[in-house]
Amino acid sequence: MGLELKSPVIAGASNLSTNIENLKQIEESGAGAIVYKSLFEEQMQLENLELYERRTEYEERHAEMVTLFPESHKDMSYPAQHLVNLKKARETVSIPLIASINAVSEQTWIEYAKEIEKTGVDGLELNFYITPEKFNDPYEEIEKSQLKTFKKVRASVKIPVAVKLSPFYSNPLKVISDLERAGADAFVLFNRLFQPDIDISTEEHVYPYSLSNVEDNRLPMRFAGLLHGNIKSSVCTSSGIFRGYDVVKMILAGADCVQVVSTLYLNQIGVIKSIIEELGKWMDSKKYKSLDSFRGKLSKNRLKDKLPYYRAQYLDFQMSTTAILKKYKVIY
Repeated sequence: MGLELKSPVIAGASNLSTNIENLKQIEESGAGAIVYKSLFEEQMQLENLELYERRTEYEERHAEMVTLFPESHKDMSYPAQHLVNLKKARETVSIPLIASINAVSEQTWIEYAKEIEKTGVDGLELNFYITPEKFNDPYEEIEKSQLKTFKKVRASVKIPVAVKLSPFYSNPLKVISDLERAGADAFVLFNRLFQPDIDISTEEHVYPYSLSNVEDNRLPMRFAGLLHGNIKSSVCTSSGIFRGYDVVKMILAGADCVQVVSTLYLNQIGVIKSIIEELGKWMDSKKYKSLDSFRGKLSKNRLKDKLPYYRAQYLDFQMSTTAILKKYKVIY
């Protein structure tokens, strides 16, 4: 995004960032930047509806009741409070602070991008994803709509803008290429989408926490390798990054930096320091003086044997069934 980071480890958007002491600890642990908790349009809409209902509940009973909730109450709305907290966060830490928006309507994206820029943050992360609901919606309209929205947001602010994407496009590389041409400064790969579960005993939907695991980093790692050397925008990988060695893999593939969230919950904020130390020890063991000296070493463009980037779902023809069963101790 054009931001200078003291380390490649970024604390991704989460509720942890809403606590001032957590922000200080994240910075002290060596994080290169912080993405503040996302502003969700659903929260704005729900609060606006609840506020409207409270303000109009007694209108039909007595005319004076219209002023039961004075106009100043609007200033305490969730979006307004979010902006206040964002400004406080910016004043608390010296490392880059990036705001995050997760909206639905085009107008909301633009309106709050402008308001967020006023808080003094260093950049903006747009979370693009959609859950298909109608069978007849043309598939190409999703990409066109998001590209149109991005262009309008990009034109409305001067700060750097990153786009956080899901992998669920027919061709994510084309989407990224189009967004880069439209002015995207960076891409975060990938969004971790909310997935409800089903409790078979109660026969109801349940909503479990959706923390990642180490295996989840393979997809963003693969795309970092595909993108390296083919776009000028920065690439930040996300999901399944718990250790310094996971960061090493991402940079070898071609990522500029990484975002961590799940490991902060599971292993506490201080794990950032351990991740950076592990990364440093590996670099020393390999005699690398900088991240650039090995960034993209295993990207598609720099490999002679490009098999890792082709026919991923058919590589099992190379794998020995006996070796697999032996690894998982099914047979010896």
